[in-house]
Amino acid sequence: MEKFIYIADDDDNIRNLIKSFLEREGYICYGFPTGDDLLKKFITEPCDLIILDVMMPGHDGFFILSELRKISNVPIIMLTARDSDADYIEGLNLGSDDYFTKPFSPIKLVTKVRSVFKRQESLSGVSSEVENSNELSFEDITINKKTKSATIKDSDLPLTPNEFALLSYLIVNKDRAVPRAELLDKIWGYETEIETRVADDTVKRLRKKLGDSDAKITTVWGYGFRLVSKEESDQ
Repeated sequence: MEKFIYIADDDDNIRNLIKSFLEREGYICYGFPTGDDLLKKFITEPCDLIILDVMMPGHDGFFILSELRKISNVPIIMLTARDSDADYIEGLNLGSDDYFTKPFSPIKLVTKVRSVFKRQESLSGVSSEVENSNELSFEDITINKKTKSATIKDSDLPLTPNEFALLSYLIVNKDRAVPRAELLDKIWGYETEIETRVADDTVKRLRKKLGDSDAKITTVWGYGFRLVSKEESDQ
């Protein structure tokens, strides 16, 4: 199935470089010099993944990201020349799926894109017993894999793609603690220093969203994470 990717970057060379590398992989790519142009196109013709620069003429990438998240959970990868914790955290909090600081490796970016699509096609690690089911549940949490939606106590639980994949993976593996390295491999596709930060920050944001749930993500120190009932965690 063809995958469509939108790329917004005001640097023609970077935009065309990304486009050429992704097209070699068989993806159909469209480039935009501003985020405003990309947003306008996306509203009428959604795509499968977005690569979004932060510093652009018009509205910056963070504004475009927040606008996109109001209407879609499409995977979004941020690009920026600014390397600061504040920018990094802001992008994740607004719902980006990954964060690349310029200069970056086009090959690494392609690897990330491939990983995102692989994760979307099927929940990695789902056992054969639940593979044919469109629904996952734990305590008061219900996940619909087909519609990519989640609820807590029948109320909508808004999740970014990475949060959805992480929570789904923890539910599938609810009978054990999941090593951090396994999450990095299965959810994000490969392990690097920044990936470790993405994983930990995603868990933090997911914990906040599960605040009213009967379920809780616990940390197994020096190992990883496990999804348990609050009743069990209090014992």
